Amino acid sequence: MDIPRGFGECSVSTKLGKIIYYTAQGAPWNEQTPTATLVFLHGFGGGSSAYEWSKVYPAFAADYRVLAPDLIGWGRSDHPNRNYQAEDYISTIIEFIEQTCPVPTIVLASSLTAAFTIRAAIERPELFKSLIVTTPSGLSEFGQDYRRSGFAQVAQAVNIPPLNQLLYGTGVANSFGIRNFLEQRQFANAALIAPEIVEAYLKSAQRENAEFAALSFLRGDLCFDLSAYITN
Repeated sequence: MDIPRGFGECSVSTKLGKIIYYTAQGAPWNEQTPTATLVFLHGFGGGSSAYEWSKVYPAFAADYRVLAPDLIGWGRSDHPNRNYQAEDYISTIIEFIEQTCPVPTIVLASSLTAAFTIRAAIERPELFKSLIVTTPSGLSEFGQDYRRSGFAQVAQAVNIPPLNQLLYGTGVANSFGIRNFLEQRQFANAALIAPEIVEAYLKSAQRENAEFAALSFLRGDLCFDLSAYITN
């Protein structure tokens, strides 16, 4: 089960489709009435979803209202057939917070998702109480552009529907691809990657149309220079 005990599934509608999110709904949390909200936003990669926070956010549910969404194109949320851009995620993060957080909220995120969140907070500062971010990056800062990497250029070169599906199916949406992603990008200690973790990521990666968001990320379509948006 990839949803922690006491948590349930809810949804909101955005311009790009339905976002599924997880929040406390039952024992042992049903007697709690926290007012402050924590929003946990997952990163991007093979089979990413709110599951990556699922061992963390229950620890905060006694003191905070916890929301953990699957972003558009990932997990159980809708997977529209489109070439995703950074603005798609900035706008849907804003829409999600508008619909679920009646007062300014605290958002936790890392890497590219953290960069999207910073841009969302710049655009709509009244929605955010604070940001807790680690290694925020649009992956194109200071001359180090991910889009020039070998892997991104391969993904760009094969950007034809049948080849896209082949690249995704053989390189990402299988147990080997998922484990490799987790070992290389997510875990400092590969011994901690339990079979249930691989299975949860694989289930997300194999959802219908999951390749569109993942390949947009791999091609570098979501990249931007975050430093251009931050002033002294």
